[in-house]
Amino acid sequence: MGRGKIEIKRIENSTNRQVTFSKRRNGIIKKAKEISVLCESEIAIVVFSSLNKMSEFCSPNTTLPKMLEKYQQHSGKKLWDAKHENLSAEIDRIKRENDNMQIELRHLKGDDLSSLNPRELIPIEEALQNGVTSVRAKQMEFLKMMKLNGKLLEEENKKLAYLLHHQELAMDGNHGGCHQRGTEYASEIPMALRVQPVQPNLQQA
Repeated sequence: MGRGKIEIKRIENSTNRQVTFSKRRNGIIKKAKEISVLCESEIAIVVFSSLNKMSEFCSPNTTLPKMLEKYQQHSGKKLWDAKHENLSAEIDRIKRENDNMQIELRHLKGDDLSSLNPRELIPIEEALQNGVTSVRAKQMEFLKMMKLNGKLLEEENKKLAYLLHHQELAMDGNHGGCHQRGTEYASEIPMALRVQPVQPNLQQA
């Protein structure tokens, strides 16, 4: 016994409406896949739910933009305005620039050079030579900085070793001669290494 016909009208219950949408959407996409395979046809389906969620299907050998372009050609209806056409042209231009940059990058790496003539190889050689010169200059700058830092550290190490040595000698002396020895050692310390005593603030006394 066959099922009775369902009246086609909006389903008021939101849960039932969502369940029906999911089932029928899956059924439509399934049928689209079947007709695409059985009949070797090009099909594109885009479905938006009431919650604005998108579902789509395109035949394996096509894409939605190609289908829209074909629809525009066969129907005579203009889908893109001037703004979208300008954006499309800009995208194509950027893609071409990106392709050219990828080719130039491969050439700089030494790949795909067999298709170039000697005149086309000259700017590539010049670019590589300029790059090598810049890298070497940067390396020399880095080495000079390392040498300078090394000298500064060496001088600082000598100063610290000098102070440490005299402090060890002072600690080895007896208590009676500590003051005298300290005075003698202080006179031997270079002026640059001497610690100036803190003068009291007489205004605060």
